[in-house]
Amino acid sequence: MSTVTTTTSVHAPSVGTGHTRVEGRDKVTGAARYAAEVPFAGLAHGWLVLSTIARGRIRALDTEPVLAMPGVLAVLDHRNAPHLNTDYAGLLGKPDPTCAVFQHDRVPHLGWPVALVVAETSEQAREAAEALVVHYEQQPHDVELTSDHPGSHPLDGHMPAVTEKGDLDARLASSTFVVDAEYTTPEEHHNPMEPHAATARWDGGRLEVTDSNQGVTWVAGELQNLFSLDPASVRVRSEHVGGGFGSKGVRAHQVAAVMAATVLRRPVRVALTRRQMFTLAGHRSPTIQRVRLGADPDGRLRALEHRSVSRTSTFHEFVEPSTGAARVMYDADAHHTANHVVPLDVPTPTWMRAPGEAPGSFALEAAFDELAEKCGIDPIELRLRNEPETGPVSGLPFAGRNLAACFREGARRFGWADRDSRPGVRREGRWLLGTGTAAASFPAGSAPSTATATAHPDGTFTIRISAADIGTGARTALALVAADALQVAPERIRMRIGDSDFGPAMIAGGSMGTRSWSWAVKAAAGELRERLALGADIPAQGLTVRSDTTEAVQALRPAERHSFGAQFAEVAVDVTTGEVRVRRMLGIFAAGPIVNPLTARNQLLGGMVWGISMALHEEADRDRASGGVVGADLAGYHVATHADVPRIEADWIEDTDPDDPVGIKGLGEIGVVGAAAAVANAVWHATGVRHRSLPIRPDRVLTAAAGAPDA
Repeated sequence: MSTVTTTTSVHAPSVGTGHTRVEGRDKVTGAARYAAEVPFAGLAHGWLVLSTIARGRIRALDTEPVLAMPGVLAVLDHRNAPHLNTDYAGLLGKPDPTCAVFQHDRVPHLGWPVALVVAETSEQAREAAEALVVHYEQQPHDVELTSDHPGSHPLDGHMPAVTEKGDLDARLASSTFVVDAEYTTPEEHHNPMEPHAATARWDGGRLEVTDSNQGVTWVAGELQNLFSLDPASVRVRSEHVGGGFGSKGVRAHQVAAVMAATVLRRPVRVALTRRQMFTLAGHRSPTIQRVRLGADPDGRLRALEHRSVSRTSTFHEFVEPSTGAARVMYDADAHHTANHVVPLDVPTPTWMRAPGEAPGSFALEAAFDELAEKCGIDPIELRLRNEPETGPVSGLPFAGRNLAACFREGARRFGWADRDSRPGVRREGRWLLGTGTAAASFPAGSAPSTATATAHPDGTFTIRISAADIGTGARTALALVAADALQVAPERIRMRIGDSDFGPAMIAGGSMGTRSWSWAVKAAAGELRERLALGADIPAQGLTVRSDTTEAVQALRPAERHSFGAQFAEVAVDVTTGEVRVRRMLGIFAAGPIVNPLTARNQLLGGMVWGISMALHEEADRDRASGGVVGADLAGYHVATHADVPRIEADWIEDTDPDDPVGIKGLGEIGVVGAAAAVANAVWHATGVRHRSLPIRPDRVLTAAAGAPDA
């Protein structure tokens, strides 16, 4: 037995100071292994076979020739695959049937999993999968989203589908200035650098899955339900994740790997190709949004309507809640919002960085810019005049809303006061120059989590939590939180994450991860420090304290909790070539106390770069004839590269909520919110032409320059 002092001198706070990633050396030296790199003895490899039709049924599969090919161990399909239970509600509701592979002969979209070929090597599995002949009964399909589609209907998601107050038509009719416009955003894809991969094996009656995901307890729970297993008999590990952005949940490849491991009783790995990810990893639905704003002579809103139509699959409903931004940002006497979906023969959309807020903020903030032009009021001033005192829909008080401070600081640093408000007047050689701005918000939620803190006789501490570091630097941030709670140097903290055996914790999603995990880590580490201060002995195996924040989270005072931000962009447009170049961007954010400025700034900059991509590049075209994405790879799907990213800055202002016991807010997603709108508004300022459809491609710029109506 021994005792450990938590500190020998005055503790210098770690939270708020820049720290490089604690796993950084492992990542740059290759010691950090990702899901497809972890070795297993006797490993077999599975390769998914995807449908080549967009709708119909499987009539037959010619598996015998494939089973005779070198190294092939099995072919699983709807005739011989294990039965799955899909009659349950998991963390995010009913499971998407795409992950319940090989349960029937129906094909609801191009790229639907129809079989899994398992072989001794990945090369053998791929060759055999490509040789498998599948016979189909093909049926007509529909993949085109339109605003007047007869299948359109309202759909609740994590928010109600429809909110209404006041007489909209009357308020619009009595408004001095009215904006009524339609905005569209295209289908977008996550494309994390690390493709999805999972290895499943049985060890002494226990299923173990090594995976790349955004929540190990989430995936473990879904596998338990799907395969009707005892919770204690499933373990999921995901130590290093090369990006997720909402796509790395429960997918077909994990379930197929478990099926094959169950049948063959040996480890089986299933990894997705980049092309397969365009079908099986989810995507952001395209949206068609109508915004109507009515204002009185001084620019104060009297009417606000924001309606959005997005796409879902025919077998599982998912809504892109684009009108959520309007429910927080601005109030009006008449305030109507609605999220609708259209079921089509496409894969199910899913969460993608800033779901709802990213496309929704483009439409709302572009419309606000149009209203500012009509009113003859500066775009920042118009937003400040319409700052709500309480939640426009909820009526709840804001737990800190420092948006005005973000705009004022951003305007000062960006040089907004020197801006000539007239469009199309600034020129530099062949370039027309313009500046634009937009507001940003994203919810700052919390979810119950558990954590353990262990003191060791050698003076070190181990923190265990089922967190997921998907590239955000969460592992490092949690080490800093633990160090301050224990009042020790961060070097004395060992972080263990990404293991479902550590107990339930929030997933890395909704910008809730670090906030939720920090609360649990702080509680466990704080109690451990108190015990040590009282002279508790430390046994050889260590002294451990466990926390559970369920009651504390449930006791939080109801309030509108959000991160806020102000985005600024300057663009140069050549109307003779259609080229648009973003020259500089600035984002100022109010996102609570910043745990690690180094990784926080990386997250905000990454989001803003994504906003450039959204505004100018990203677009997945779906072929009406085949039902599939054209150019489903990183050559055909354009994203911003180094050449497209200008001088870009992200910073923050002080932002505290004295009633919040943890204080930390999320910032992984707010960086992309409003960024595309700021760029689009800057393009209008440069050219005098509104672009209401993203991305702002060169052909659209040329068409607009030729005298076409607003794009």
